[in-house]
Amino acid sequence: MADKTAITPTRSEDFPEWYQQVIKAADMAENSETRGCMVIKPWGYGIWELIQKDLDARFKATGHENAYFPLLIPLAYLEKEAEHAEGFATECAVVTHHRLEAQKDPETGKTKMIPSGKLAEPYVIRPTSETIIGAAFARWVESYRDLPLLINQWANVMRWEMRPRLFLRTAEFLWQEGHTAHETATEAVAETTTIHQLYSDFLRDVLAIPVVMGEKTEAERFPGAEMTLTVEAMVQDKKAIQAGTSHYMGQNFSSAQDISFVDRENKKQFAHTTSWGVSTRLIGTLIMAHSDDDGLVLPPQVAPKQIVIIPVTPKEESRQAIIDACHALAQTLTSQTFHGQNLRVHVDDREIGGGQKKWEWVKKGVPLRIEIGPRDLESHKVCLQRRDQGIRDKSFLDREEFLREVQSHLDAVHQSLLQRARTLREEGTSECTDLASFESHWSSSDFPGWLLTPWDGSREQEEELSKKHKIAIRCIPISEEVAPEAPCILTGNPTTRRALWGRSY
Repeated sequence: MADKTAITPTRSEDFPEWYQQVIKAADMAENSETRGCMVIKPWGYGIWELIQKDLDARFKATGHENAYFPLLIPLAYLEKEAEHAEGFATECAVVTHHRLEAQKDPETGKTKMIPSGKLAEPYVIRPTSETIIGAAFARWVESYRDLPLLINQWANVMRWEMRPRLFLRTAEFLWQEGHTAHETATEAVAETTTIHQLYSDFLRDVLAIPVVMGEKTEAERFPGAEMTLTVEAMVQDKKAIQAGTSHYMGQNFSSAQDISFVDRENKKQFAHTTSWGVSTRLIGTLIMAHSDDDGLVLPPQVAPKQIVIIPVTPKEESRQAIIDACHALAQTLTSQTFHGQNLRVHVDDREIGGGQKKWEWVKKGVPLRIEIGPRDLESHKVCLQRRDQGIRDKSFLDREEFLREVQSHLDAVHQSLLQRARTLREEGTSECTDLASFESHWSSSDFPGWLLTPWDGSREQEEELSKKHKIAIRCIPISEEVAPEAPCILTGNPTTRRALWGRSY
């Protein structure tokens, strides 16, 4: 008989429903009364705060500054950049009135709030802020001496999502959006690639998620961009998630919005701009990449609590001594650091059953659980359980030994999750060199992983294949090594270009 799991259904039984149940069991978020929007609860928001803190430090270390721009964007601003606006048009929420009037229903006696005061010009709730930030840049930039402008915004955005799913796709979500303006194309492209690498490093070193770095094809490019770079992650059902993007916009936005400057030869030039961002979608990626059939599994750097200490108190006479020992251990641990931050430690001394406590923290994904009972107290030991290991796996360590090695235990959890995710991606990615095998692959399973193929097809041919098999080119992988020349799977033309195909969230 299979062991009972904390989450039902399991990943193999129903992956999408398993995902929802992990969020519920970990008490991370819930659907709100506002259609398509979510309430992020303290445990889920704590993860976002840690993601935000780390990324914010990385942005500032590369010379960027934070600013804030309006939530409402004049419709005329979007009309200036038609190609960009068309990319978001079907997802825009529009504000058309500026007040409410109370009207009492004569039959029911109930008061209804009726919109009135129609706006002369509607406002769009920002789906992204290129247009309104571009208007500010146009005011701020006069000379080449004003460049580069390196701005980041932490904000919420709204895209009217028809099929919402917590963290992955919600009508309102949280993100950061970087927007920069540069004197030359070379500088702007360098900015784009710098952020691309920053995202890859962050996902690997903080979230324990390995990614494929690549460039989007013309069909998949951000509306209005000349180049879109992406980091693509594989999750456990072998679908792809676009975990972050960095765009070189060329002079498309600056010419539409008059972000111009007087150059070194006293001539007017349009700035070269970039934009880039990641969102709370990273939390969905994290859940799908690492969690198991007992709940959430968190890499240590984004765990709101990295260590939970559980007193085991079967006898009243030793209860207080055990609780005191747990708090003393916690106090010693919190004076230590992990990746530059004090350890986040919690003692769960609630008067409820030890089994209930254990499973709550298992489902919340806490990296290390420590139990101290009467025998541990006498022998100066602790019982250590790691969330990346089997639910029954445990080791007994001398208290002082654990204190000396706690950072290495947390590092081991991170490395274990990273290697597991790398193995999944390697086993889930196959090379394919002919069209028959390509089409057979996508028809054989709902989630058959990724295919890497030689590709020299046109945009129209790419879109036709994508529509037929409900797939997309996730990216053209960027590699230091040039791939050997091979025939394109569709056209037969020799090419060194490789395309990574997959289904995605």
